[in-house]
Amino acid sequence: MPAKTATDQVPDEMPTVEPEAPAIERVEDDAVHATDRGYRQPEVDVDALRAVLDGRYREVRDLVRSNLVEHAQILLDEEQLSTADFRERVRDVVVTMAGTGQTGMGFPEEYGGGGDIGASVAAFETLAYGDLSVLVKVGVQFGLFGGAILQLGTRAHHDAHLADLVSGRTMGCFAMTETGHGSNVQALGTVATYDVEAEEFVITTPDDESRKDYIGNAAAHAELAVVFAQLEVGGERHGVHAFVVPIREDGRVLDGVRVEDCGPKMGLNGVDNGRLWFDHVRVPRIALLNQFAEVTPEGRYLSPIDNANKRFFTMLGTLVQGRVCVGGAGINAAKVALTIATRYAVRRRQFETTASGEEQVLLDYGMHQRRLLPLLARTYALHFAQEVVAGQLHDVFSGPGPTEPGSDEHARRMLESRAAGTKALGTWHATRTIQECREACGGAGYISKNRFAALKADTDVFTTFEGDNHVLLQLVAKGLLTDYAGEFEDMDQLGMARFVAGLAVDTVVERTAVHKLVQSVRDLLPGGDTWDQEAGLLDPNYQLAMLRFREEHMIGGVARRLKRGVDQGADPGAVFSRVQDHVIAAARAHTERLVLEAFVARTAALPDGDLKVALNLLCDLHALSTIEADRAWFMEHGRLSSTRSKAISREVNALCRRLRPLAVDLVDAFGVPEQVLRSEELLA
Repeated sequence: MPAKTATDQVPDEMPTVEPEAPAIERVEDDAVHATDRGYRQPEVDVDALRAVLDGRYREVRDLVRSNLVEHAQILLDEEQLSTADFRERVRDVVVTMAGTGQTGMGFPEEYGGGGDIGASVAAFETLAYGDLSVLVKVGVQFGLFGGAILQLGTRAHHDAHLADLVSGRTMGCFAMTETGHGSNVQALGTVATYDVEAEEFVITTPDDESRKDYIGNAAAHAELAVVFAQLEVGGERHGVHAFVVPIREDGRVLDGVRVEDCGPKMGLNGVDNGRLWFDHVRVPRIALLNQFAEVTPEGRYLSPIDNANKRFFTMLGTLVQGRVCVGGAGINAAKVALTIATRYAVRRRQFETTASGEEQVLLDYGMHQRRLLPLLARTYALHFAQEVVAGQLHDVFSGPGPTEPGSDEHARRMLESRAAGTKALGTWHATRTIQECREACGGAGYISKNRFAALKADTDVFTTFEGDNHVLLQLVAKGLLTDYAGEFEDMDQLGMARFVAGLAVDTVVERTAVHKLVQSVRDLLPGGDTWDQEAGLLDPNYQLAMLRFREEHMIGGVARRLKRGVDQGADPGAVFSRVQDHVIAAARAHTERLVLEAFVARTAALPDGDLKVALNLLCDLHALSTIEADRAWFMEHGRLSSTRSKAISREVNALCRRLRPLAVDLVDAFGVPEQVLRSEELLA
């Protein structure tokens, strides 16, 4: 099995283990355990590890850290100010940060940006160490609103808007989601009708189900909105398109626009979410963001992409940066929680366990290690997986656009799938980690100044916005089942079910070919037919083979179930609904495998030394914890005996003991500034 590099794309076909490939080697002896005689504890150089985590954008991340320290008071403001005042405070901080350049790094230099997509992702991720209302306000203004104008507009729109929005002089919002349509963007109800005589579009909200809902910046600050609406020209509908629509002038809501505040939320109350209605609001013809479609003055509809579905999904695909950024932000919020909980756990003592009479620190208890250290390992794994997807985003969006010569549509589909899966796993991880860390700090974790209240409340919606996580995993599964084929335009559930059942099931099963995978692993790992019983638990080839087996078995199983249901005459939509849990499980297994691959590749690329040993310990802990968490599936499918299962649990415990002395250094390497950790009583 070849070691993959951190910049590898998602494979062009379903992965198989290549028997002729060299095995991945580890610096340390895989047979040595924490309690074994002769084991030497590695030492972690925190600065060196931080340099590894920060990567090529360390200066960008340090700029954001400095800005977070400068504005650390906002963490107290969130607790002390009224909602209205806190919204104004958040807006002021966002505009001030825009002046440092950190929020505009992804925009062209000619408009005041930095011209570096990767830098913009790094800046946004790091901003998640601080107040998350600021983070989301930045995401709305520069990612959603600004990104839509940049990616969906053309030169005229860029010249008209980018310099002002990059500087924060013009605030805007991204008006896509509607009350009655949620994730089904293709079914939006807002209508933009072209008036050929006036050369204007008329934007209308036909009913309350079609009102724009949960729109950040809408309730108080936005002057412009990028509004997604069904385009109607000459009585013919052409699908969803985006328009730049003024909604305020000098703070006054414009005629024909109705705004309603969404009111108090679970969190993020520094962001002014609102609802929007449009009553025959007229905008000029040039308000259409026309990167993928144009309406001529005389009312002719023109597009370089003939197929309406493909045009729609190509348009949405250009907005994938927001999904990448939210996933990274969730992972970084988890780092804040782990930093607080881990440092508290080496300070707080509880109960006497030895004859010395001194109470023992929390992190010396095996259960406390079990609670925190696998989450720490998974955070590192997701960090490196996020590094891969951010690199892919930078490469794809630094190249030709989707309708330009040389554009790689396959790479764009791969990016969209990987971004969807990583966002889902990263944000779910944040929710789980923050909760566990809060509990690990006991009653102290419930005090607002110790940050968990805001972290829990503000990150909870991350699993929902930029795509509900379960919907995103369906997107991943569709790509796996259809192999990102030319049938890309049939992205709805019925189309996917019919496609897989009618055309591709044999190909899917042959491509996954679990029996071939097993044979390849036999050739690579010791043990022959009993490879999964005799291979070293700390062998990354074994760890990856287990996750690949699970992934491929699940994908083949979904394909068979779809085909069987359709062959029996059932409605394809009903069949898909019945196997939806298998669809989600397959997509999650696929993403889990990508995460582990990213971690293994990143550690393999490091020079020999203590840092590599420490990260290999984390990688092993992540891999074995992942297998242990799904041990029932592996046992059901003959890949894990009860004896082997118990051995994995013992190894997880041993790895936790080995990582215990490194824990504080490992969280300090995240580089969360002390001033934004707060939690003075916990960390003193």
